[in-house]
Amino acid sequence: MMTRSDEPAATPPGADIGTLGGASPTRLVREWGNAGVVWSTGLPALDKVLDGIRSGDNVVWQFEAVADYQALAGPFVRAGLAAGRQVVYFRFASHEPLLPDDDRMRIERPNPTAGFEAFVTHVHRVIDATGAGGVFVFDCLSELASLWSADQMLGNFFLLTCPRLLEFGSVGYFGLTRNYHASFALRPVTETAEYLVDVFRHEQQRYVRPIKLQHRSPTARSAVHRWEGDEFHPVTDSAKLADLMAFSGWPGLRADTQVGFWRRIFHEAQQTHDDVLAGRCPPECEREVFERLSRMVLSRDAAMLRLVHHYLGLDDILAIRDRMVGIGLIGGKALGMLLGRAILKRDHPRLNDLLETHDSFYIGSDVFYTFLIRNGIWWLRQSQRDPDTFLEGVQEAREQFQQGGFPDYTMDQFAAMLDYFGESPYIVRSSSLLEDTYGNAFAGKYDSVFCANRGTRKQRMEALLDCVRKVYASAMSEKALRYRVSRGLLEQDEQMALLVMRVSGSQHGDKYFPHLAGVGFSFNPYVWHKEIDPRAGVIRLVFGLGTRAVDRSDDDYTRLVALNAPTRRPESNFDEVCEYSQRRLDYLDLTANRLASSHVLDLVREGLQLPWDLVATARNAAGSPATPPQYTLTFDGLLTNTPFVEDMYEILRTLDEAYRNPVDIEFAVNLRDDGGYRIHLLQCRPLQAQGAEQVCLPEVHIDEGQRLLLARGAVIGPSRIARIHRFIYIVPSRYAELAWPQRYEIARLLGRINQTVHPDDETVMLLGPGRWGTESPDLGVPVHFAEINRVSILCEIVTMRENLVPDVSLGTHFLNELIEMNMLYLALFPRQRQNELHEQFFLESPNRLLDAVPRAGRWQDVVRVVDPRDVLAADRVAILLADAGKQEATVFFGDGRWSLP
Repeated sequence: MMTRSDEPAATPPGADIGTLGGASPTRLVREWGNAGVVWSTGLPALDKVLDGIRSGDNVVWQFEAVADYQALAGPFVRAGLAAGRQVVYFRFASHEPLLPDDDRMRIERPNPTAGFEAFVTHVHRVIDATGAGGVFVFDCLSELASLWSADQMLGNFFLLTCPRLLEFGSVGYFGLTRNYHASFALRPVTETAEYLVDVFRHEQQRYVRPIKLQHRSPTARSAVHRWEGDEFHPVTDSAKLADLMAFSGWPGLRADTQVGFWRRIFHEAQQTHDDVLAGRCPPECEREVFERLSRMVLSRDAAMLRLVHHYLGLDDILAIRDRMVGIGLIGGKALGMLLGRAILKRDHPRLNDLLETHDSFYIGSDVFYTFLIRNGIWWLRQSQRDPDTFLEGVQEAREQFQQGGFPDYTMDQFAAMLDYFGESPYIVRSSSLLEDTYGNAFAGKYDSVFCANRGTRKQRMEALLDCVRKVYASAMSEKALRYRVSRGLLEQDEQMALLVMRVSGSQHGDKYFPHLAGVGFSFNPYVWHKEIDPRAGVIRLVFGLGTRAVDRSDDDYTRLVALNAPTRRPESNFDEVCEYSQRRLDYLDLTANRLASSHVLDLVREGLQLPWDLVATARNAAGSPATPPQYTLTFDGLLTNTPFVEDMYEILRTLDEAYRNPVDIEFAVNLRDDGGYRIHLLQCRPLQAQGAEQVCLPEVHIDEGQRLLLARGAVIGPSRIARIHRFIYIVPSRYAELAWPQRYEIARLLGRINQTVHPDDETVMLLGPGRWGTESPDLGVPVHFAEINRVSILCEIVTMRENLVPDVSLGTHFLNELIEMNMLYLALFPRQRQNELHEQFFLESPNRLLDAVPRAGRWQDVVRVVDPRDVLAADRVAILLADAGKQEATVFFGDGRWSLP
């Protein structure tokens, strides 16, 4: 294809094309110097969508109805005639004429039945005779493939003709029938034409979707536009886009270069499915093929296959095939999403009707292995299977991932996927083989990467590749490897498949986000009031993207909703509600092309039209009536004036019953103008919840002198009574004196102490200032969960800042790990009534730090490791009594003859 270094121009004003016909078209273009002249489609609104057509452009329209092509060709020709350009209509197809007779326009009739060479020669002779700056309209070219019995010849025609038009600075309109040609035939068209635009209909409405816009301004958007009369309105709502694309007849990603065995077995599966539908063979034949394919595509896990065989069928696997890059398994996260939707579709159709259509893509697990091998990372990967060397080469692997490339056949499928999305934002999510199955959540261990997906096609492709590389690299990250070691999974096959999802939401100014997002548990192991029923479930709700619901945000709060008591809040008054409400939202900045965040009130000041009545409560604020209202995100309108709480309860209950296990979901919600909403089910996985059984706690009288600790108001975890064998106490006053690098050293020291803990034989309580697991050392101790995962009780002492309230972040990745380990969390407020801490016990008791880490002598005044047996009489022990219903936890010294776990 020719480059744009010398872009041809239109005929200069007053030039006589007849007198210039013998000159070199390239020389003419350079002499005229009108490169970059913008031509009109004849439809001003369409000109804005396409950013105008320039001299030398070739525009390919894919359509279902010839009438739609007529509606585009007519205005284009009229605009060309009005500009004084020579117009040529190539009339050769059997469909009705695109253009009416007009004396100002030449109609040429090349004969396709004469053969490829004769047809091309005729067309090129006309182009040469017309000279520079001509306007050319071609009938639908799809008939040529049929007449010449080869799709390849259609691509060859483009390769010969489009560059010729470019040389003359002419513009051509070409038509193709949608979803008619093989991908190898369209590849030369896509590569050669400057424009490839899809035109389709859905529910009696026409839509235009630019697939390729080459050399265009950043303001030109490859978005779906609703075509009404002469107007083209962009569609940005994800629910509408997914509906449109899912039912637009898109042909899928069936690569012609797929591995032979894979292609053959799917061809046989399709044939079996068609035979069953036609009654040519019994349903048992399809079942046999489905069970075989399910182990190749969906899962090898026996527990997950039980659900697969009950809720999915061969048609589901065939649908996956159409949207799959490469081959292999689709991984746990993708399977969980599909299963969740299938369960609701079968067991609760009304709820299924509330779901936003998904149009996700799946990057097969074998693509990951191919990437490792082709980029020289395979042997580094193998070295990580050794528990003694698993962290060696982590940085080297990350650098190699960043530079890695993909085979041509994978790149072709990436390009087709990218063209499908246009410029809709998407997210690349990890979906490894072990992820989101029974027993292993891998919560937060692998990356998910948002992509705003703006810019030229080349820029958008580079962004996609970067996203894929980042998620692949996270499979060999330190936190992922440490998790696998802790779960005994280092030796297991862990391939990384990927799930590529359209970001749920819509455009608000230059921002893109859903109205709501969150996570939900069908069993609430963490309650904060006696009225809350753990079996009713809980959701964690945020405004905007769900990043603040699934990742702990140290600078903000979220709304926890117990589904049997949605108005029951942890806060006691509205001032506290305001103080501990969400202040910032995450969104995709479409101008900066990145993930960003803003204060909620900034959106109010921008005047964005958002459903504030459902998500926020207006606060009384002094000022003039023109002063923007001061909103607090409470979600009260949504929770009390819509059936949202009941719907979420039913979704969680239905999934829980199907899984026969508590579940954990991620979701997004888009509110509609009519007061309704659409829910996008993004993820569903088994929740590794322990403590679902009710615990009967004894009535105990505790002498004040025997009480070591009393915490009220923030006890999160199943109620329990247990003997404490060891305390690890971070002295708040000494920790506060440390510089940031030293605080990181304390975190690493805790990791070494953690390795000496034997959780099956002893109960360890860890107490420290501020937030555990924070990324900001000024807010707490910046440990990784793997550095404290053998601890049974985690206590945050709220002394880092007076107004810093611990937020364990129900539903966050950090809390998922607490659940998996059956860990109890509590917060201690030393300055508040009914909270006590007798620090002298820890300061004056023998410190066993050096027993655990012999070289940690410099930290003995900061980290105190205390065993109660060193201090107490032989018949006395340290006892924890935690009542989640009363929100009260006590540690005291009691009779060792108690029957304690």
